[in-house]
Amino acid sequence: MNKKNKTIIQILIILAVFVSFLICIFFISKKDKIYTKDCYCFDTYVSITVYKNKDEKYLDDCIRLCEKYDKLFGKNNEGSDIYNINSSNGEEVTVDDETFYLLKRSLEFCEETDGAVDITVAPLTDIWGFNHKGNEISVTKKPEDNEISDALRVVDYKKVILKEPDTVKLEDPEARIDLGFIAKGYIADKLKEYLVSNGVESAIISLGGNIVVIGSKPDKTDYNIGIKDPDNTGDIINSIKVSNRSVVTSGTYERFVEYDGVRYHHILDTKTGYPVNNGIKSVTILSDSSLEGDALSTVCLILGEERSKDILKKYNAEAIFY
Repeated sequence: MNKKNKTIIQILIILAVFVSFLICIFFISKKDKIYTKDCYCFDTYVSITVYKNKDEKYLDDCIRLCEKYDKLFGKNNEGSDIYNINSSNGEEVTVDDETFYLLKRSLEFCEETDGAVDITVAPLTDIWGFNHKGNEISVTKKPEDNEISDALRVVDYKKVILKEPDTVKLEDPEARIDLGFIAKGYIADKLKEYLVSNGVESAIISLGGNIVVIGSKPDKTDYNIGIKDPDNTGDIINSIKVSNRSVVTSGTYERFVEYDGVRYHHILDTKTGYPVNNGIKSVTILSDSSLEGDALSTVCLILGEERSKDILKKYNAEAIFY
């Protein structure tokens, strides 16, 4: 081989190595890149992440779905199904079939827990000041005992009458519905359903304390989901590895008001009208259904660890208490 040919071969080898390097960099960056869309709905921050370029186009549709459900279920959104029911003065209201379904499932949990969770809790959450949007506080002082008693008088899920296929009536005109304990779980399930139906294999859906993961990470390992320390929410007290699973946490630290330096959290005892006080600060539920996980996280925090065993078994869910 003459010197000229040898030089040409060396140059070609160098070019081949360089091109291979560029190709590797390209694919690594493609592999590691993530695509995320965020919005603010349901009084919480929503974040949806996918890992493949071909899946990015579905993120805008997911945001539109969030906005759709916010308009259906938000009790403070004028014109929503829940707003219309609460403003009906006891008259029958026709609702969307998805609203009807969610009300039906919600009432099942009310019945199973003998009212420990109750979808007509809105008058009670309102007088405590939990009916605000974002950081806007609507109540400036702790409610008086007589105000709590008056609100408790209309908290009774049995006064919600559903008539197939799409009609809702409040037997007590003063009653009002709040689906805060279950709606985000339903929405997370619908987002997952939409993404999976379009072939998405790896994704994370986060609606505040509601997280749903689709499949596993692109490298086939499990997702690592952190659980906040209820005493110091800037720290992680535990982490769990999951794939294709729902992880929902309810905590006494999530939403609260302060009156005269005393903090009152938003998970209320429907027997006393005051925040639940059983020593439990947070409950994390692992389940296949985020709707069920969302409801169970509140149910278990109210009932406590021992009383939650049967309902957890029924729904094949796991719970972590702190």
